[in-house]
Amino acid sequence: METTKTKRIMIVYYSTYGHVEALAKSILEGVNSVEGVKGELWRVPETLSEEVLKKLHAPVKGQEVPELTYDKLSELESADGFLFGTPTRFGMMAAQMKAFWDSTGGLWQKGSLVGKPSGLFWSTGSQGSGQETTALTFVTQLAHHGMVFVPTGYSYGPELFSLQEIRGGSPYGSGTYAGDGTRQPSELEVKIAKSQGVNFAKFLKRLD
Repeated sequence: METTKTKRIMIVYYSTYGHVEALAKSILEGVNSVEGVKGELWRVPETLSEEVLKKLHAPVKGQEVPELTYDKLSELESADGFLFGTPTRFGMMAAQMKAFWDSTGGLWQKGSLVGKPSGLFWSTGSQGSGQETTALTFVTQLAHHGMVFVPTGYSYGPELFSLQEIRGGSPYGSGTYAGDGTRQPSELEVKIAKSQGVNFAKFLKRLD
């Protein structure tokens, strides 16, 4: 009797102050709530020195989430889908995330990621500072690898149209506002991120 293979989703992110990591954990919860799908958290390598990070008052990153270093890029080849998360820097992905993509040239040459579904999530410092442009400029990386971009649309429901509270995210993916760094993802932003994980996992299963 043939057994169904468990789908593997890598949630790959960079987080300076923990906002993107919080979304990643919510997305992971959503992914793992879908039967037959397994999510994994991965961090892209830090490019800033410890001295600079201390000046930025960035918290020390824990070791419970493995780093997706150059020697581990083969992990991407065996994954069935991806969700990528990044802070916004001037309306685009952070330099750490861009450095990660710049290291994937070998996979690009082999076409290792062609056809693999991918979604996006992010944080920004304020309104109008990249909640959509971050996704739009990120898509170029996916396009060059031949990956399939899976947006969230308005799948979460009517609350996405509500003006009762400030929230991050857009039809391109889930998101949060970091403000001056002290604001953490709201309850609604966390729920939207979890919903993204659920919907992405269900989409992946439909590809069987």
